[in-house]
Amino acid sequence: MGQRPASPLLVGLLAVLCLCFVPSASPQMSLAGVMERERGFSSQQLEILAKLQAADVIYLGETHDRLADHQSQLQIIEALYQRKEGKVAIAMEMFQRPDQKVLDLYINEEISEAELLVQTEYEQRWGFPWENYQAIAKYARTHRLPIIAINTPTEVSRKVARQGLDNLTPAETKYIPPASEIDLSNSEYRAKIKEIYQQHAAHSHGNSSSFERFFLTQVLWDETMAESITKFVKNNPKTQVIVLVGAGHVAYGYGIPSRVAKRLGKVSQSIVVFGEERSVESEKVADFIWNY
Repeated sequence: MGQRPASPLLVGLLAVLCLCFVPSASPQMSLAGVMERERGFSSQQLEILAKLQAADVIYLGETHDRLADHQSQLQIIEALYQRKEGKVAIAMEMFQRPDQKVLDLYINEEISEAELLVQTEYEQRWGFPWENYQAIAKYARTHRLPIIAINTPTEVSRKVARQGLDNLTPAETKYIPPASEIDLSNSEYRAKIKEIYQQHAAHSHGNSSSFERFFLTQVLWDETMAESITKFVKNNPKTQVIVLVGAGHVAYGYGIPSRVAKRLGKVSQSIVVFGEERSVESEKVADFIWNY
C-alpha cells in the first residue's frame, strides 16, 4: 500500500513558515581590485562585508519568493569570493541531501543545467522559480565553488509530519541525524513557531497534536541542515560556508545556527536578513540587516 500524503495543513504551514518569519575574476585579485569591484556597494553594505569576511559560516536568510533577496545573495557571494580568495562554498536549502552527487556533476560541468533540474526533481521538491537561484548556480559552476545539498528528503519530512520519527525505516534515516540529536527543548523557538502556526491554522482546525508534528518537522529540517553544514566545515576548515536558507530557519539564531554551534563548539557564525526597514525587533532577528 502506498503512503498517504501528508496533511495539506502541515505541508502548507511548513512552506509558509520560511516566507513570513522575518519583518568572474581571478581569486588572487589584489585589494585594490576588490575595492574596484565593490564600488557599487553602500557604506553600510561594505561595513557588513568586512565583518562577514571573518565568519566561518554565514546565513543569508531569505524570503523564497522575493527576487531582491536572491540578487543580494549573489552580490554577497561575489564579494566574499574575492575577499576570501575563492575559498567559499554555498550551502543550499533548495537541494536535498541525496542530490549531492548530482550537484557535484553539475559543478564539474559533467551535466547541464537542465539535467540538474531533472535529476534533482527541483520543480517537485522545491518549486520556487529556478530563475531565483539560476545566476547563483551558474556563478558557482563558473568558479568551481562547491554547492552543498543540506535539506531533508521530502519523503522523510512528510512521513515525520504524519507519523513522527518512530516509524522511519533505516533507509529513511540515512539522510537525517539520529533521533537523539533532534532537540525540541528551545521554548522560545517553540513559542515563535507556535505563533505562526496559530495564525495560519486558525481557520483549518489545527490542534495541539498537529502543532507538535509541525514543530518536530521544522526542527528536523534545522537539525539535518545543521548536520550537513557541520560535516562540510569539519572536512574543509579553511573554506567559508555561505548558507542560502529561509529566514525562519536562522532568525534569532534559534534554528540552524544554534545547532551548528552545538556540534562544532567554537565557530564564528553571522546571520544576515534582507529588507529596507530597520526596527528594534529586526535588530534582534539577525546580526545584520542588508538594505537593498
